[in-house]
This record gives sequence, C-alpha cells and structure tokens, in this order.
Amino acid sequence: MKVAIMGAGISGLACAITLEQHGIEPVIFESRSMIGDRFVNAEVLLSMFTRPVNDSIAYLSEQFGIFLHPAAGISKFTFYSKHEQAILEGQLGFTNVRGRQKNSFEAQLGRQVKSKIHYKSEKTYEELLADYTHVVMATGDSDYAKKTGNFREDLTVSVKGATVEGQFDPYEVKAWLDYELAPFGYGYLIPFSEKEANLVIAIPDIPEINTGIETLWDRYYLKVQAELGQALPVTDQFQITGYPLGVCHSGRIGNTFYVGNCFGAMMPFMGFGQHASWMTGIYAAQDLCGLGNYEELTKPIRKSYENSLVLRRTMEHLSNESLDLIIRNLDSYLGKKLLTSTTLNPLKIASYLLRPYIKLKS
Repeated sequence: MKVAIMGAGISGLACAITLEQHGIEPVIFESRSMIGDRFVNAEVLLSMFTRPVNDSIAYLSEQFGIFLHPAAGISKFTFYSKHEQAILEGQLGFTNVRGRQKNSFEAQLGRQVKSKIHYKSEKTYEELLADYTHVVMATGDSDYAKKTGNFREDLTVSVKGATVEGQFDPYEVKAWLDYELAPFGYGYLIPFSEKEANLVIAIPDIPEINTGIETLWDRYYLKVQAELGQALPVTDQFQITGYPLGVCHSGRIGNTFYVGNCFGAMMPFMGFGQHASWMTGIYAAQDLCGLGNYEELTKPIRKSYENSLVLRRTMEHLSNESLDLIIRNLDSYLGKKLLTSTTLNPLKIASYLLRPYIKLKS
C-alpha cells in the first residue's frame, strides 16, 4: 500500500500520524513552503458544538494518541446583540492559534509526524492517483472536490480579521450578533494572550447584503473599541471573500478519501470545524488500516454539518429584535443550562426545533 496525502493541514497531518501508528508511512505533498504557511488567526473548540465529546483535546490524546496544547481554556463566553448581553461561564472549551506561529495546531501536529513532506509541491491529484494506491485529499478547501463533481456547495462567506493589541482576558471569548454590524453573520474576539487578540467579522454572500465587508469592518471595529474601551491598534490582518461552505457527496470514491474542508468539516453556523477536520483525517487512516468504514465513521460529522446548516439558514431569516430575544433567553437559567450541560447537544436540539420554521420560510 502506497498512500499519498495532499495537504499538510490539521486533517492531513492527523491522518499521517494515525497511519504511522499502524505501521503505514504515507508521503505528504504540501503546496506551501512550510506547515502553517498562512495568515495567523485564533479559533475555538467549543464543547457545545462537539458533543458527545466534551473535551476535544483530552479525547484526541486518550483515544488516538495525538497531542495538542491549546492557547487557553475558555471559562467565559460573552454574547452581544444590539441591545442585550449574555454571559456563559464554566469549562466551555479552548482557544488556539492557527497559521504561521510556532505553537499553532498545524505546527504542533507537524512535530509529531515522521513521514516525508514535500513542500512547494506542484503535484496534481491526477499525478498522485497514478503513482499511489490511495490518495487522501486534505487540501484545506473544496476545489478538488468540486473539480471531481463531489461537492454540494451550500453558501459562500466573506471574512475579514485582524490581530489587535490591547488588554484581554485570555480565558474569555466575545461574540457579536448584531445585523447592523454583520448582516446575517457575526463577529468575534478571541485572545491570543493577555496583550493580543484576533478580531473577526464574517458574513454570508447573499443578495440581501449590499454593503461591502470593508465598510462593515470599519463599523464593527469602531463598535468593539467602544465596547471594550480600548483603542485596539491593528498589527496584522487578513481577508477572504467568497469562501465556499458545503459537504462532499461521498467521503470516499474508489481509493480517494476526502478529508477536512475537502470533506465539509467547516460548520456553516459559526464557521469553526477543527474537531471535525482532524476526525475525518483519523477516520480515513482507520479505514486504510482496516479498522473501520470511512462513510460510516463520518456519518455523525455529516449530521452535525446538516444541523449547523439549519441554524445558518435560520440566521438569514432573523432580525435584530429576534437576536435580542435569543440573547435575552440565553442569559436565563434554561439557556445557560442548555449550552453548558455536558449531556445535552444544543446544536442537535436547536436544529430539530427549527427545521419546520426553515421549511415554512423556504
């Protein structure tokens, strides 16, 4: 068996580590000059979105022998709508860094990989398919899945973010659900440390939005500075426009496995999908090692994606008044119980309750 992995992101590297644990040494092909050769940004692992797994970091190490160190645990999550505010407290998840940083998740996984990595690779999928018995598509986007007719695109999004300086609580994440700032989308602030944070705005690309993301960013940036009472000087920034979100029709076609964002690991509701991404890589490796069936193993990830899509579609039919009501209820005992319970799955519950509403609106 000769296995090629196309892409050295978190799904491809998780796949490689798992293969190595079972005596298979893949060859990794990465188009960039190094692991994590992309803009720096912060992301979160929220337990409310990964259940029944409540601690993704412990689960990854205990079940699969893959070890990651997050930037911090999240003990407080503050939500803002136009007129309301809700605060969740408890062991809510973790923050981490992605991209060109020595302790990014990609870099940490890269230090655990022993297999050969070819950087600045220009190898095509077709070339790898001719030279290897199996190919794992872990390119970080859906381009190849779309090219092979194996991707259902549900929407595209535009994102603008910046690294800002200030005084932050590294254990607190903040999110804004205000359609005057981010129409049908959201903004968030995730600290890297006590002195740096990632400030991001994300919006869907839909006809109802006629204001460009740069104009929206300016408005949002001023609002957050006022909310925090800090100047928040920008030291770095990035922008992505028209990024497709969707899911592949088949996780495996012949001897090709689609993993990570090539599979559809990024969740449409809030955009994060790290847990799903590395799990697809692990599941592809388990299939290759004869330890499971990839399509069966990834069924829960597909269900999570579809549940997340229901919430995404719901956001496109809400108003700021509706968001105020949601945040007000989120600050209630029942709202906090739903999101902080270790047994309830809020994504699944909300999706089930909202499906009739979305069907009616459609």
